[in-house]
Amino acid sequence: MGMKEEKNKENRYERACRAFRKISGKLADRIAGISMKRMAVYAGILLAAALLPLLWLGRYNVMCIDDYDYGRRVHDVWMATGSFMESVQEAWKQNMEFYMEWQGTFISCFLMALCPMNFKYEIAWVVPLLMVGMFASSTFVLGRHILRKWLGADASGSSFVMFLALFMFYQVLEAPFEGIYWYNGATHYVLMQSVWFFGLAAVSAGLWTQKRAKEVFLCLLACVLAVVVGGGNLVTGLQAEILLALLVLYAVVVNRKKLLMTVLPFLAGSAGFLVNVMAPGNTRRGSMDLDEGYSAVKAILLSFYHAVVFIIRWTPAFVLLIWLALLPVLWKMMKRSKREFRHPVWVTVGAFSVLSAMFTPTLYAIGMVGLSRIDNIIQMVYYLCLIMVSAYWMGHFAHRRSYEAAGETFGAFLEKTRGRMTALCLLLALVMWVFTADKNTYASISALRSLCNGEAETFYAEAIARHEIYTDEMIVDVELKPYSVRPALFDFNDLTQDAENWLNLAVMQYYHKAYVKIVD
Repeated sequence: MGMKEEKNKENRYERACRAFRKISGKLADRIAGISMKRMAVYAGILLAAALLPLLWLGRYNVMCIDDYDYGRRVHDVWMATGSFMESVQEAWKQNMEFYMEWQGTFISCFLMALCPMNFKYEIAWVVPLLMVGMFASSTFVLGRHILRKWLGADASGSSFVMFLALFMFYQVLEAPFEGIYWYNGATHYVLMQSVWFFGLAAVSAGLWTQKRAKEVFLCLLACVLAVVVGGGNLVTGLQAEILLALLVLYAVVVNRKKLLMTVLPFLAGSAGFLVNVMAPGNTRRGSMDLDEGYSAVKAILLSFYHAVVFIIRWTPAFVLLIWLALLPVLWKMMKRSKREFRHPVWVTVGAFSVLSAMFTPTLYAIGMVGLSRIDNIIQMVYYLCLIMVSAYWMGHFAHRRSYEAAGETFGAFLEKTRGRMTALCLLLALVMWVFTADKNTYASISALRSLCNGEAETFYAEAIARHEIYTDEMIVDVELKPYSVRPALFDFNDLTQDAENWLNLAVMQYYHKAYVKIVD
């Protein structure tokens, strides 16, 4: 009797295995039958769905932190005259004074003075639209261009890869508030990095185009954008200098007919960068700054170390799953590519060096890394490097002569999955995304939580109530209650009980009050 039961169990196990193979085979056929164009559409819909809560939460965004200090004079002119042109003139006048007395980032300071909330307090919802719109579109344009032109991928596959990369980035963004909602911080870093991505794409596109008129237009556009980047933050500016110099070297070695296409933007960007770093205000500010940076050599060496540390930090299980999901797609595209992929080691070293260089300015200036508003842009550069370097290695192995005789290689394994690996890894990533225990782990889920539980609406009502007190000319001694709730993504520093705190003073001066403080 025991033998019979054991045999029945074996038969049931075999039937179950056959059924599983049959179902998985059909599922694989269905997955393999989905065109790359449709996959790109699905990925685009996923990205849009993920960004919607972040932008919707922006409806409850408010003015904060340095927005008051940089915008005070422009706000005063606007309130006195109602003239936008006079407000712009005041912004430039303040910018020139800052250049002489405080900092050389002449483009960033000018834009930061023109905070939209200076003109209408309730318009802070435009900030996330601007920052997400610029950064997501510039990253998509640059990443898709690299995949298509430099690596030889097809249009639909490149779009699929970049949509997923952006979806991944906006879920694990180092500091969502400083990269999406805070005008001053996001303008200085995210907006300037966006301009650079567009500028780099313009220079690169000029190298590939065969149309003279288009090349001239792209060159002029790149020159203008390079000057803007040179007048922004030093992290993006240094990155631009390095990459433009490499493109000049590429043109010299590979295609001298395109030399002007790279040299002119490089010279324009270098001019803007020199004007930035040589500002008298930088010297004056440095003499008052108590933080001491490292020497140039030590800062560069430490940059490589910190790059490794942050690569580990920015590669959690969620990112690994998205990366694994992309590998079969990258393999298929690179195998079909006509490029040669002869220098994978140099490409890897170059990408790592460019990434590491982004840590150098703060190490040199103040002897530290980890400023979250800066980390946002470094993190995106890392993900771009990860994808492009992975694609290059896929292309290298796919075009090796020994590939056909290699037998069960990694590439063969990726091909045999027939889309199942991509589908499985994406499914696991989505399950992790939606069902995470801590609903503030991923940005979109955190934003949706704050919208659904009423935190965002309550916070905004209290912020508007504060603003009504600020703008009441009969109230000069301002005492406020702390916010009762606040969305997790709005993690900015609030006013304190100390009326002499720098943020309290900024709000006091902005609204011309005797004092502003928090009371229990």
